[in-house]
Amino acid sequence: MNERKILIVDDEQEICQLVGMYLENHDYNWDSANNGEVALRKINQFNFDLIILDIMMPIMDGWTLCKKVRETSKVPIIFLTAKGEEWDKVNGLKMGADDYIVKPFSPGELIARVDAVLRRSKNNDESPLLFQLGNIQINEKARTVFVSNKELSLTLKEYDLLLFFCKHQDYVFSREQILEKVWGFDYFGTARTVDTHIKTLRIKLGQDADYISTVWGVGYKFGISG
Repeated sequence: MNERKILIVDDEQEICQLVGMYLENHDYNWDSANNGEVALRKINQFNFDLIILDIMMPIMDGWTLCKKVRETSKVPIIFLTAKGEEWDKVNGLKMGADDYIVKPFSPGELIARVDAVLRRSKNNDESPLLFQLGNIQINEKARTVFVSNKELSLTLKEYDLLLFFCKHQDYVFSREQILEKVWGFDYFGTARTVDTHIKTLRIKLGQDADYISTVWGVGYKFGISG
């Protein structure tokens, strides 16, 4: 079985099973979710190589889910939906989707597009994902952090927190927003967890800790302006 795993998000269980069967026939692993909220929890918990996403769903629609995923992830997304107007296709691609397929669809076309998107994704992954601010450099692919050319030892969540900040420089986030983006919807701790991790992260960053600034009454910001 192919090691790559695909998440199918559709409120019709029959569609999930049908698409899953096609994927299995081509040696792909898969999981499913019947609305965007459940899908987002799974995306925050597990690593998927591609998301096949419907638009019209209860609780959280595909547009909203795509937007939320793109705030923190570059995982490939293919819209698979009955909304076939040109505006819908253009909007989906503008939101960050990698492809757009209109229902009803042919199994052969679906698998061909999945293969093509994953090939493009693999080629992009061969380039190191580097984020740098001043003396801080993060290699996302290797999950390493260097400060002034010296590797920093961080816990899993300290690393995730620093990477999130580097991807969203000069944006102000509340503690609740950081908790949602870094720890996920299914985390049952309090927002004070964010304060604790930022405190230890600042200690480890040393003289570069000023990049993390407290915005009183709101939350935190990361950037040169401090």
